[in-house]
Amino acid sequence: MHTDRYGLPISTTSAEAAGAYREGGDRLLAAWPGAAEALDRAIAADPDFALAHVARGRQHLTYGEVPAAREKAATARALVEKRGDAREKSHVEALAFSMEGQAPKSLACTLKHLEEWPRDALIMMLPLGAFGLYAFSGMPDHDQARVDLVERYAEHYDGDWWFTTHRGWSHTENGNVAHGRKLTERAFALRRENANAVHALAHAMFEDGSGEDADRLITGWLPGYGRTGLLYGHISWHQALVALDNGDAARALAIYAERVQPKVSTAPALNVVTDGASFLWRLHVYGHAVPKDVWDDAAAKAESSFPKAGIPFCDVHMALVAAATGKRTALEERVAALEQRLADGKLAQGAIVPTICRAVAAFADEDYAGCAKMLEPAAKEVVRIGGSHAQREVVEDTLLVALMKAGEAKKASALLDERLHRRPSGRDARWRTAVGQ
Repeated sequence: MHTDRYGLPISTTSAEAAGAYREGGDRLLAAWPGAAEALDRAIAADPDFALAHVARGRQHLTYGEVPAAREKAATARALVEKRGDAREKSHVEALAFSMEGQAPKSLACTLKHLEEWPRDALIMMLPLGAFGLYAFSGMPDHDQARVDLVERYAEHYDGDWWFTTHRGWSHTENGNVAHGRKLTERAFALRRENANAVHALAHAMFEDGSGEDADRLITGWLPGYGRTGLLYGHISWHQALVALDNGDAARALAIYAERVQPKVSTAPALNVVTDGASFLWRLHVYGHAVPKDVWDDAAAKAESSFPKAGIPFCDVHMALVAAATGKRTALEERVAALEQRLADGKLAQGAIVPTICRAVAAFADEDYAGCAKMLEPAAKEVVRIGGSHAQREVVEDTLLVALMKAGEAKKASALLDERLHRRPSGRDARWRTAVGQ
């Protein structure tokens, strides 16, 4: 009987299909180019192989190809009933729920599944990551939930490059940065063709203030990854943030233009839109000029990709774009839709989402006191929108600059002292000197 890389039986009699499935799974777990092609080969070799279909559906979903993802999920559901054991049926169900827009069901199924089959990595991955089921659940303690999950099952993955990567990233996001970085460096040493490890290291280096380490890492590693890689643009975004922290806005904008902006990126729309919006908004908030055509290009991509409210993390970034480009009607319509979802009990992230949207509009209108008044009491709730701490820090940056511009030097100083206590930052140090107090 054929097995996956983790030793779990897979219901195909084709050695070619099994090999292609293992390759596709590894490439998917590493965020490495070629996953879709490998899984397509597995399906071609064995058209009745349910696990290959559902894994391919997961890749479609990652790239926002929802109809194709749901088609693959439906196919896998039908096939697994004909030729699948209990593990495979549960595996397909957990992944299919995620493709069908039923995230709570997917999470519940995932957690139950892992109790019996903890080494099922393609299911273990679902709650993990910045865009995983935990991060987008609206839970205020999702960072801790990820740590609890990986520690509960760590003994089943001893020495595994993929699991060690996510174990490290989970600890980094939960504030145990030194431990997280050590684990992630270990994972990267095990497999350098692992974009998730480089991404996790960039986060650890952001959190401990090692910007120059991140810049060297990305400069040396990225050329071997290739522009079609899922995280090529996002890892470049991290490098642009390093340049911004160093006060080099020209270099930061050059990195964005060369590797991150919609015209050049092959990443999923969710990555392109949120990376672009948060980077350009940072430039704006920090007092650097952003060319109008650059904002216009970002807005065109955002508006065509996410015309309606529905993904709270994305909705916050859509508000940044709308506020910066003067699209107030669109922003008000999105806020109204979010508030209706909140009233209907369909916004798990809570009131923080429309609050942030209104606050960034106030900032764009130069109502800095009003912006700060909205963001200050909500700051502790920002974690609920999902994403990573590095991504969410754009909200805290907005609050900080709003406080400074509103003449709230004492509050701004306290926030800067808290940030500088956590990690070195050239930008924050410059702001702290300017604020005084």
